[in-house]
Amino acid sequence: MTSYRRLRLPGATCFFTLCLEERGSSLLIDHIAELRAAYAVTLRELPAACPAIVILPDHLHAIWTEPDGRADFSERWRRIKARFSHALRQDFSPNASKRGKRERGLWQRRFWEHTIRDEAEFIAAMEYCRTNPVKHGLVDAPERWEYSSFFRRMGNIAHPTQSAPAPNARP
Repeated sequence: MTSYRRLRLPGATCFFTLCLEERGSSLLIDHIAELRAAYAVTLRELPAACPAIVILPDHLHAIWTEPDGRADFSERWRRIKARFSHALRQDFSPNASKRGKRERGLWQRRFWEHTIRDEAEFIAAMEYCRTNPVKHGLVDAPERWEYSSFFRRMGNIAHPTQSAPAPNARP
């Protein structure tokens, strides 16, 4: 098996992309309550600051700053993915390799991460999160996408079905 290397810098700020196995799916927004619950529980266990997150129908982008002395992002994402998959209680026809590892076939394996090195990269990552729903044709203005941390920052009111946010932990 190939050993996958990641740069683990305690206290670093990173930009992440996670994708569902079935691109074109809408499971992440169809089951946003389950995703938010998985995210909130995990960030209570393994805290990180989250200056931005955007959930799209079949993928998500997030920026996390690790606590000083820690670099737990891989475990954090593993728990979020597992909790969300478990909450859906469905089998997504995993291939033989995923079945052998007791995976449900919902998420693509792994995730993409980029360590943010300076303020310019941080601003670019924030802007990417903010404008991604427009890029994908989901809305005509970033502030209209309700599954984004920017939605709340623009003064939009949470929907009645949304639970109270955990500090720094919810889109």
